[in-house]
Amino acid sequence: MRAFYHPDQSLHDPQQYMRFGRVVAPKDLPERTEQLLGALARHGITPERPGAHGVDPILAVHSEEFVRFLETLWERWVQLPERGPEAWPNTFPYWSGRVDEDMRPPCRPTGLMGQLGWFLGDLSVPVGEHCWTSTLRSAETAVSGADAVLAGERAVYALCRPSGHHARADRATGFCYINNTAVAAQRLRSKFGKVAILDVDAHHGDGTQQIFYRRSDVLTISVHADPVNYYPFFTGYADERGNGAGEGFNINLPLAHGAGGAEMEATVDRAGEAIRDFGAEALVIALGYDAHKDDPIGVLKLEASDFGTIGRQVKAMGLPTLVVQEGGYAIEAIGGCLDSFLTGFGA
Repeated sequence: MRAFYHPDQSLHDPQQYMRFGRVVAPKDLPERTEQLLGALARHGITPERPGAHGVDPILAVHSEEFVRFLETLWERWVQLPERGPEAWPNTFPYWSGRVDEDMRPPCRPTGLMGQLGWFLGDLSVPVGEHCWTSTLRSAETAVSGADAVLAGERAVYALCRPSGHHARADRATGFCYINNTAVAAQRLRSKFGKVAILDVDAHHGDGTQQIFYRRSDVLTISVHADPVNYYPFFTGYADERGNGAGEGFNINLPLAHGAGGAEMEATVDRAGEAIRDFGAEALVIALGYDAHKDDPIGVLKLEASDFGTIGRQVKAMGLPTLVVQEGGYAIEAIGGCLDSFLTGFGA
């Protein structure tokens, strides 16, 4: 298996994260990449440095206004007379996007944290001096991985950090700034008529869903913890099936909190059936390890060995496959998770 990674991705070093009403130590630490690189080394895989693709592949799924905002944010932030160590919002807009509605629909989550998020917003994407550099390199890593698949490779791993699957077309959220998975899937569409995305991160891939929600050429499937009282709270429900031309091409398969390997295996089997029925020609796996039982922000109970089962299931789908790294914050566990996945996949 070929792999891609750029050392600039470790420059991103967030200093702030809001959780349960307190500013706490961030979870997306640069040390995550060291653990994952170690797992690759154990399999004899030396990552290649991605090409300098720039922002054009990013603009295929993100708005130019949003990308330019991220690109220039730090230089604007440091001009402020009084500022903190990172760019962090302190106000959030109330705008439904619909002039024909009196107000937004009722708040769907029942838990306190979900309701706070509906009314107050998201404080998990601080932007520091090197955030854009790492974000761009992360996206370029995904693009180079996709290009390798386009060139004929059957299996490629993109070690992306920061992660991407929560980033929407015009919004950063959930530790994610640019949606690497979506950028890669769109890149693969230049050759493959139908591309499937299977997201097995513990959190719903809400950004990926939003980007492809009205399209029938990219099937998005997310296996994740039930969002009724878990991030991202407002999406990830089974009745979200797509809209317009995309109706039926978005599938959410939420798992009960506390679910383990057996439940994950059965659900990935269901996803595999949908991918075969769709007639996918290529596959993108959004691979997160925050379903591991020791993850500090996780609610699922997978063992490291369960990621080996996922690897075998993905391999059995028999498609050209790009694995894009997403979350996983148990620093001591994630290397073993990737190790197990690669073993199961046969890498």
